[in-house]
Amino acid sequence: MSRSSDTRLLVLHGLRLKGFAEVDPLTELLGLAEDDVVKHLDELQDEGLVVHREGRLTGWQLTPNGRVEQERLLAEELDDAGVRDEVANAYRQFLALNGELLEVCTAWQMRGDAINDHADHAYDSGVIDRLHDLHVQVGPILAELEATLDRYDGYRGRLDDALNKLRRGATEWFTKPLIDSYHTVWFQLHEDLLNTLGIERSQEVSA
Repeated sequence: MSRSSDTRLLVLHGLRLKGFAEVDPLTELLGLAEDDVVKHLDELQDEGLVVHREGRLTGWQLTPNGRVEQERLLAEELDDAGVRDEVANAYRQFLALNGELLEVCTAWQMRGDAINDHADHAYDSGVIDRLHDLHVQVGPILAELEATLDRYDGYRGRLDDALNKLRRGATEWFTKPLIDSYHTVWFQLHEDLLNTLGIERSQEVSA
């Protein structure tokens, strides 16, 4: 049975993954009640672990101390749950697919040296089929992660949703940033695994 994460940790972790977020998208990401998220943000702000920025863009983000605390709690959770080896194994399998995902995204954005204008529906359909094949391969990895910690449960549905929208012709759901496009969710899962295992992206070794 997978383990549920502490709500305080979830809020810190959600901000780490988002980088910068207001309450609504953070609540949606975490699947928590808005009141709980707001309560924890207020408490974490009092502790000096998060800060709310005002300006052209407004939102919450971790302070340097917040990043340290988030990393400490993640390591503690992983060891307490006894699933470090399982998550590390899933990460290695995921990394083996990551290069292919990047290639498929490039094929979606470019055709040779030209930007893909998505006028050739047969070409686009072929790239989406490649993405679907990759989606099938990542399924067992998601299942392995879902069996470790509850906070991994949301990725499958978000990837499914992006792929379904693509198949219905909504081309932005492949790589567009700032929405839950397939690439956005995949990148976030990658960051989640790196962060959980305490691996710096600059130190990552490609499979």
